[in-house]
Amino acid sequence: MNRHADPSQPPLLEVQDLAVEYPLRGGRRLRAVDGVSFQLQTGKTIGIVGESGCGKSTTARALIGLIEPSAGRIAYHGKDIIGLGRQGWRQLRRQVQMVFQDPYASLNPRMSVGDIIDEPLRNYRIGNRESRRQRVRELLDLVGLDATSLRRFPHEFSGGQRQRIGIARALALEPQALICDEPVSALDVSVQAQIINLLIDLRQRLGLSLIIIAHDLAVVRHLADEILVMYLGQVAESGPAQRLMAQPQHPYTQALLASIPIPDPALARNQRRIPAPGEVGSLELRQSGCPFAPRCPQRMERCQSPPPRLGEDGHQAACWLLHKDKDTPASGS
Repeated sequence: MNRHADPSQPPLLEVQDLAVEYPLRGGRRLRAVDGVSFQLQTGKTIGIVGESGCGKSTTARALIGLIEPSAGRIAYHGKDIIGLGRQGWRQLRRQVQMVFQDPYASLNPRMSVGDIIDEPLRNYRIGNRESRRQRVRELLDLVGLDATSLRRFPHEFSGGQRQRIGIARALALEPQALICDEPVSALDVSVQAQIINLLIDLRQRLGLSLIIIAHDLAVVRHLADEILVMYLGQVAESGPAQRLMAQPQHPYTQALLASIPIPDPALARNQRRIPAPGEVGSLELRQSGCPFAPRCPQRMERCQSPPPRLGEDGHQAACWLLHKDKDTPASGS
C-alpha cells in the first residue's frame, strides 16, 4: 500500500482561495472560511491549527463535500471536485476518509465493532462476507486491537480504543488520505500520545496523506510536514512545520506556541510569555482589518487595513509586522 509522491504529478489535494458562507437572518451572510489555500502532497501531513471557531473544522468538512463551498477551488489529483454529483462524491470519499473528533458520538452504539468497521465495505460492495471479516481482523490488528473486539460494542471500550476503532473504519476502503478532525482532543493526555504515534506509524506503513485538525500546536508538531495557523476563518501563518515552530512570525502563532505547557519547571520559568488578551472574536462581528488586531499587543495603525495576502510557497504570515518599518504602533498599544 506504500505510496510515494511523484513530482511530475499534481498534488493529491489542492485548495485555492476556499470560502464557506452560512446564511443569517435578514439576508446577511457569515463567512466562516475566507481565502484558505494549501497543497497536500502524497504521503505528507498538513496540520491546521487554531482555537475553536477559527474555521478549521468547516474547512475539513468542505474538503469531503459535507459543506458546500461558496467560492474557491478544491482539486483532487488535479481534477476540480466542487460541484461533484452524488456519485462523484461517493467515489471521492472512498479515497479521502474522515476521522471525527468525538470517539463516543461517532460510533453507532447499537452496532458491534465488527459491523462498524465492516459497514464501509458493505456499502461499497467490496468482497464477500468472509473476505470482509478477514479484512476487519486485519484492520483491528493494524490499529492495535485484537480480534476479540469483533463482537463487542462501543460502550465496552475506552476513549482511546474507540478512536482506534474509528481510525480502523476510516481505513477500511484503503483511502489515500485521512482528514482527522481533532482526533485526540476528547482523550486523556496519557492517551493522546498513543493515538498520535499510531497516526505516525500508519502514515509510514501505508503511505497515507494526512490532514490533522487541532487547536494545539503541540498535537501537530511531531506529525505535520506543513502547518497552517487559522484565526477567524483566515490563514494567519503557514509554512514548513519545523521552521514555523522554531521561528513563528505572526503574533497569534507566537501566542499559541508560548501556551504549550513545559513539564520542566526550570525551563518553564525561562519561557517567553506572549500575551493574547481576551477570547476569540466573533465571525459575525469581524472587522475589515486584521482579525487578530483587537487582541494583538503589537497592533499598528495599518492593522485596520486587511492583512497582506499570503504568497504561494515558503514560510509566510499575514501580518503587517513584517513591514513594520513602514508604519508606527497604534496609540495606546
